[in-house]
Amino acid sequence: MVGLPALWGMMVDIEAKLARIGITGSLYKLYLTAVGLGGASVTAVAAKAGLPRTTAHDALAKLEAEGLVRFVDHGKRRFVVAQEPGILLERLEARRQMLEDVMPVLRSMYHHESGQPNVRFHPGPEGIRTTLWDTLSGGDQVLRATLSMRELMAEPGLEEMERYLQERARRGIWLRVIRSVERDIAPIWPSSQELCRELRYAPHEHTLSMTCFIYGNKVCLISSARESYGLIIDSAEFAAFQASMFDAMWSLSTPDSDPAIPTPDTED
Repeated sequence: MVGLPALWGMMVDIEAKLARIGITGSLYKLYLTAVGLGGASVTAVAAKAGLPRTTAHDALAKLEAEGLVRFVDHGKRRFVVAQEPGILLERLEARRQMLEDVMPVLRSMYHHESGQPNVRFHPGPEGIRTTLWDTLSGGDQVLRATLSMRELMAEPGLEEMERYLQERARRGIWLRVIRSVERDIAPIWPSSQELCRELRYAPHEHTLSMTCFIYGNKVCLISSARESYGLIIDSAEFAAFQASMFDAMWSLSTPDSDPAIPTPDTED
């Protein structure tokens, strides 16, 4: 049997830990009271917690909004029922997921304000997809890209690339892209006014064996399926440098409409 000192210590510990997730003061008193009573009227819960009914009602409304309690009406009386305590874990998991979703944007904003570059490494096939789709977040109306077609067909694959390209065109974002004939495996994704794409082929002495996008203040690199990673470098200076290098290569590259361009080798 747990003694009073030990029980008191446990209650203090619970109060401190719940306070860390925002359940403090009257919220804490009412939540623990509702858990202990299982289901009781608002008046009974307020009295047990030692709070005025008006104060209790407002606090219970906040607990309801957090999904920790629910109101049940029986005739003219309103009862409070505590949700299963496991909802606390679900609440924390939802907040963690929300923070993970907004963290890249927050970090990008932080590094822009502090003038520091930010490098994000995304491993595996999921990392490659994350990196690819991030290229639509720069706010630019034109993306600069070098595409290594043989590697892209392996990862993220044709289906994912088609979805990405369709969404890019739907947003009206132009893709200015350089490819190497040596790395092409099929005559797809040509220049298209309708699909907002302009394609050129690099000089034969330059083989582009890695995919790279330049957008906003970012540069992303997508590896082969063998190394399997995506890398995003968020740096205004680095992005400007890479954009200049791309523009120099673009001026030396040949439009895909030029009859001198050989047909891509479709064999592995």
